[in-house]
Amino acid sequence: MPYLVASNVPSAPAGLRFRQLLERGGILQLPGTHNGMAALQAKAAGFEALYLSGAAMTASMGLPDLGIITVDEVTFFIRQIARASGLPVLVDGDTGHGEALNVMHMVRCFEDAGAGAVHIEDQVLPKKCGHLNDKKLADPRDMAAKVAAAAKARRHLYLIARTDAAASEGLDGAVARAKLYVEAGADAIFPEALTSAEMLGEFARRMPNAPLLANMTEFGRTPFFTASEFQHMGYRMVIWPVSSLRVANKAQANLFAALRHDGGTHNVIEQMQTRAELYDLISLRDYEALDASIVRTMLP
Repeated sequence: MPYLVASNVPSAPAGLRFRQLLERGGILQLPGTHNGMAALQAKAAGFEALYLSGAAMTASMGLPDLGIITVDEVTFFIRQIARASGLPVLVDGDTGHGEALNVMHMVRCFEDAGAGAVHIEDQVLPKKCGHLNDKKLADPRDMAAKVAAAAKARRHLYLIARTDAAASEGLDGAVARAKLYVEAGADAIFPEALTSAEMLGEFARRMPNAPLLANMTEFGRTPFFTASEFQHMGYRMVIWPVSSLRVANKAQANLFAALRHDGGTHNVIEQMQTRAELYDLISLRDYEALDASIVRTMLP
């Protein structure tokens, strides 16, 4: 139920709630939710934490994922997703939106907006999707300084360091960077774009003391694995970053094609969320009841 009419709005900081979910054991499943409606639908499906992807944010704005959106633009998405769902959200912090001081500013802004966790990556701007070629990496010491700055600035935010080094420096380079980032203050490690079960498992074996996050993006370099398969490989978290946006975009493209072809929506009605389903999901009746109760208590 959305925040205004919920009787059980969480009072604990989102970062603490994110940690508590991880401490239960197993693997924490984090579906990507690109807006408040997707967050409500994911919560209704039973998920307990969510992911906000930089690629999904920028694509929903009609922009490429090159690190060109601002901290304020990201906090707009964080607020709507955290507020709509009440769930802890892991947020894509790209390269930290600058150097150490900028990273500290980002951390404070994200946490104030309701984020439960953030990951930052060791690319340099213009960054690109981790599953594309020719990524340019920061010096590992510079990245470690960003991690240390983020750790200093956060209050409760769970901090994940992402390394994109496997593609250019191999597994040895990625592991060496990951160990440096943990020493700098990262709570967990996100090894991006590993290309096989063997590689995923070997990275986990060489990082036994750090919780690991796996990225199950479609159309990328990582083969398809289920959450339980990632757990068996040694991973504690898994994200599906852009899946909700991909499905929504495909559905919208089909709608516009049908509308253009048929001159109306009559042939795609069965594919639509009904008005009743929408109102139920956004708790319209509860808002109306709240408004009516406030009106009734007004003194003449």
